[in-house]
Amino acid sequence: MLKNNLLEYIKRKSLLYKTGVEYGDYTINHVLGCSHGCLYPCYAMLMARRFGKVESYEEWLKPKIVENAIDLLKKEIPNHKTKIKFVHFCFSTDPFMYGYKEIEELSIKLIKMLNEAKIKCTALTKGCLPTELVQLSEGNEFGITLISLDENFRKKNEPFSAPYKERIERLYKLHKHGIRTWVSIEPYPTPNIIQQDFEDILNAIFFVDKIIFGKMNYNSMVSKYSGYKKYFNSLSEKVIKFCQKNNKEYHIKEGTITDNL
Repeated sequence: MLKNNLLEYIKRKSLLYKTGVEYGDYTINHVLGCSHGCLYPCYAMLMARRFGKVESYEEWLKPKIVENAIDLLKKEIPNHKTKIKFVHFCFSTDPFMYGYKEIEELSIKLIKMLNEAKIKCTALTKGCLPTELVQLSEGNEFGITLISLDENFRKKNEPFSAPYKERIERLYKLHKHGIRTWVSIEPYPTPNIIQQDFEDILNAIFFVDKIIFGKMNYNSMVSKYSGYKKYFNSLSEKVIKFCQKNNKEYHIKEGTITDNL
């Protein structure tokens, strides 16, 4: 699937920065906006609107590439190299936006530059991970977001993202090449949003090395579900047991487990 939309370009003064996200280190956001159009709502879009980077959902859907990203990274790597554990792609956009080849190619170039400087990279997408990633450093880790297997749910809530089956198949191909893979099951919805078997999702990603799990936020439907705190506690426990049983790493996002019910 290739988009025919003409991409717009912006310039930035910096690119590589330390993130405050709980499982992050350094990060790069070389695109403004995201065409996937997630309607949970999307936290990245909410922040972009709050700080005046975009004015509307429609503007957010039209990604803008940071045209000087490569030049910025060349200058910034020497300044940060000794402090970096890894660089994550991305916390406020998608590095492999579905149907945008130009964004995919730029992401690969930036990852390659960091790898050549002996810097590990991680990436997360709702698009399709390109097979070219196997040609980069074996130390990289690549993941997908997967909160359902129901295509009707995806079309309603992640309308322009890659189909779930395609995401999983591309991730599995990287796994078969010996690349470390992971899945972010976040933001996970409550049953009043969608009725689904959580075990089916875990079984679909049996091959990954790590699972991150987190509850859905900023959606009023979640708090309307009676016992939602116990529900997320229960699912968190399922993730932990699944990972421990199958020798996988896991991370439960802050606020997902409630101690005092």
